[in-house]
Amino acid sequence: MLEGYAPGYGRDVVSMLSARTAAERATFAQSLFGPGMWVVDLGCGPGSITLGLAAESRVTGVDRDAGQVAQARAAARRAGRSTVDFVVASAYDLPFASGSVDVAFSHALFEHLSRPLDALTELRRVLKPGGRLALSTSDWSKARLRPKTANVDAALRGHHLLRRRAGGDPFAGGKTAELCAAAGFTEVVARARYRSDMTYRDLAKYVETRLEEAIAEPGRDRDQLASAARSAWTWARSGDGDFSQCWVEVTATR
Repeated sequence: MLEGYAPGYGRDVVSMLSARTAAERATFAQSLFGPGMWVVDLGCGPGSITLGLAAESRVTGVDRDAGQVAQARAAARRAGRSTVDFVVASAYDLPFASGSVDVAFSHALFEHLSRPLDALTELRRVLKPGGRLALSTSDWSKARLRPKTANVDAALRGHHLLRRRAGGDPFAGGKTAELCAAAGFTEVVARARYRSDMTYRDLAKYVETRLEEAIAEPGRDRDQLASAARSAWTWARSGDGDFSQCWVEVTATR
């Protein structure tokens, strides 16, 4: 399956990614970091989380998109973080020696991968024996939305379809722990954390924009996506509500 990043890199998406910080997204992993370690952040995007990881360690951010890596390098220069670097690479073929990394961290990546088990196997390869893994992956099946009307449901079904068409799995968070065990990791611990990533109405606008972008391009599922876009339009113009996303945070040992 052709793999892509379903949200794309529109201005609203880049703004959302750049606002994420280690203080809120990597709290569960902070105890794994120590002085002198080598930490890899897989799927680093613009580097806003990477720059807040493991201040006393060497940190390498990895992303397959050269544009995101360029933004991350510029951010590191502005922040004066000389111990942080960024590389363009695939999650399935990391440019690191086997058994060389102390901690591998990843936030909001595995829901976009078509071959998550292969990526976990590759992370296990580069980790030292006893090295630690920390993943945070969304699970849209457990997201909390109130009110959850018929239009909200229909719009989200279209949103999930876009994720799957790009090779990802919108419900990946609920499967990550099992995949870690299948890849050979031990001491696998998972917990769910709910976070209000955006407002109820902002989520509606975000979903509406993604669906409008999709139906503007030639491709399959146009009728279903167009119907979902109409539902998203209605949702975005309805009243306020509550939204919190389910993030499954997993730690494991090589």
